Amino acid sequence: MTARRAARGGRRGPRAPAARRAGRRWKRVSIGVDLGGTKIALGVVDGDGQLLETTRLPTRASRPAAAVIRDIVNHVETAWAPRLDPAAPLGIGVAGQVDRTGRVLFGPNLGWHHVPLGARLADALARPVAVLNDVQAATYGEWQHGAGRGDRDMVCIFVGTGVGGGIVAGGRLQQGTSGSAGELGHLTVERDGRPCRCPNRGCLEAYAGGWAIADRAREAVAADPRRGGTLLTVAGAASAITSETVEVAYRRGDALAKELVEATVAHLADGLVSVVNALNPSTIVLGGGVIAGYPRLVPRLERDVRGRALAAATRELRIVPAALGAESGVVGAAAYAREFARS
Repeated sequence: MTARRAARGGRRGPRAPAARRAGRRWKRVSIGVDLGGTKIALGVVDGDGQLLETTRLPTRASRPAAAVIRDIVNHVETAWAPRLDPAAPLGIGVAGQVDRTGRVLFGPNLGWHHVPLGARLADALARPVAVLNDVQAATYGEWQHGAGRGDRDMVCIFVGTGVGGGIVAGGRLQQGTSGSAGELGHLTVERDGRPCRCPNRGCLEAYAGGWAIADRAREAVAADPRRGGTLLTVAGAASAITSETVEVAYRRGDALAKELVEATVAHLADGLVSVVNALNPSTIVLGGGVIAGYPRLVPRLERDVRGRALAAATRELRIVPAALGAESGVVGAAAYAREFARS
């Protein structure tokens, strides 16, 4: 049970006995799953986007895909199936490239290649299953129940370890010909720039992703250990410096950390200007750990984008922080599953 649910129960009066709660059937719900390299987040979500129950399981991604799928199936069947309508759909967002058939073409954090995830889950659970990229799922959640609710043209960009995106245009989530639409972290912001973890160089992710911030920080410390003293003190060793190290040093007023953050902001603004000019959204939703770590980053980026993008493209634009936090992927996958089941 989530803390949110417990708090709501407290406001509404005494909770029902455990036996009665276990037997109560959920109505008009769907299941959302956010599958990453380290954890599997699962939730039962109602039509208003409220999480009724959640759980977390370790992924243990070194195992075969079949073992990870079996964990998802076992939890749904043992913990939730007795309270679910047999037709309640399941949506799953996967950290990787997913095609329109529900096949995971490549999940780098999972070590998966060409895994027919949708078909396997549907066969095992005997219920509708929808599969999409994890950031597309989070985008769908923010669109349906979060910061972009009601918008017909919206872009989400999540800046965490990597940089991912999702696009809603004309009131539809855009998935592209092969399901990979929204890879905004791989916009080129510096031709022949820093190597990315994709085959390209100079990608937005190679400058603004958490792994890239850490790389740039370690390089700066190696070039000038004295100037990197605060970062070394926080991390304990140069090899242990992460993007979180930079965040802590920045909050302490460290000059090098400030320089690294300013460079990150500049590259993010470069990417956002391109997105705004190309797609003309009414809303850009920014989320992820890097965004959350710098509370004043969103208004700063909005000022930069308004000053540089085409006036026509920014006339009705708003740039806002994500509203659903870590729940966006589960909520979005569940909401997408309901739409999938109706189509």
